[in-house]
Amino acid sequence: MTAPGEWRCRAADLGPGTTAKLRLMCGGRDLEGFLVNHEGVYHAYVNRCPHVGTPLDLWPNEFLSEDGRVFVCSTHGALFEPDTGHCVAGPCAGDELTRLVVRHDGDDVVVSCHTA
Repeated sequence: MTAPGEWRCRAADLGPGTTAKLRLMCGGRDLEGFLVNHEGVYHAYVNRCPHVGTPLDLWPNEFLSEDGRVFVCSTHGALFEPDTGHCVAGPCAGDELTRLVVRHDGDDVVVSCHTA
């Protein structure tokens, strides 16, 4: 069962190098985010580029570069490290994606709207 302000999926359904788009209700506001399994570790972020606030994905759930090494903002091509959310190139270099809390609950990965 999912609690308010949480989203969950089975860990086995999100293999290494894959992402899942998610929605959370946080403080009465709808929030769009995404979860990534990067080298076997799960990370979650708000789906909003720090440069102009647009979603990173032009096409639904398309966040990673072709080689899977970085997230790419579809608006201006900014590049972000999957494990930190740090922008390493583009107009927001030095900024970071807003991180969401990720925890494990049995076989599930749970994302919470409380930012870390």
